[in-house]
Amino acid sequence: MSHRTSEAGCLDVDVVRDVAVLTLRRPEKLNALDVATRHRLAAVIRELGTGERARGIVLTGEGRAFSAGEDLQSAPATDAEFREAFESFHDITRAILATQVPVIAAVNGIAVGGASEITLCCDARIGTRATEYYQPENGRGITISNASSVLLRRVVGNHAMRMVLGSPRIGADEALRIGLLDEIVEPDALIERAIETVIEWTPEGNTAALHLALLRPQAEDIEAAFAREDLAANKAWESGVLTAGVKGFWSARGTGA
Repeated sequence: MSHRTSEAGCLDVDVVRDVAVLTLRRPEKLNALDVATRHRLAAVIRELGTGERARGIVLTGEGRAFSAGEDLQSAPATDAEFREAFESFHDITRAILATQVPVIAAVNGIAVGGASEITLCCDARIGTRATEYYQPENGRGITISNASSVLLRRVVGNHAMRMVLGSPRIGADEALRIGLLDEIVEPDALIERAIETVIEWTPEGNTAALHLALLRPQAEDIEAAFAREDLAANKAWESGVLTAGVKGFWSARGTGA
């Protein structure tokens, strides 16, 4: 049984076999995440993460991208906007890690920056041959967020340094090799495989919620990472390197700031 409800901020919720499939639907912008979408995504995850309405959550994107990450067309221009931008990313991580149900990232295409980081706090990441990870922050005057300073090392170990500082594009095979992906499937099987994973992990009489709490990173470690990341981001903001990096990005694309 399946039913769909449209959500504000380019987000759809489709419940399939008691699993909530959250789809970022802004394909013309590669599902780039503005602040409103990030707030709504965190709220929906909290609503569905209690286990009362769904036995698990699958997060994916429409079209050829999982998500291009931060929508740089709505990049922060004031101190208040800057703080909200980072906090809205952090809050998605908080929401996912607080759920009582498994959260699976179905990474259908490229996952950039903050969107790549969102997948790190998910309980599994399943991709296709089109999956690609890209952390461009270092060359754009931006700093990493979403507790990825802890989560990226937790997932890929020493590969974290080259991913952030070197900003290579990590294809599906490499992502599988280093642990960014748990599995690669055919594109038309991606969502079903993610749903099946949730179902496999939540049999009748399961203790999944207890195990998620044991196996996920602890809240105090995540909050400490947020504090360090906020400090680094504030230094990038106050120095002007963040604003210059965003302007440089748009200049390179020939669209202006």
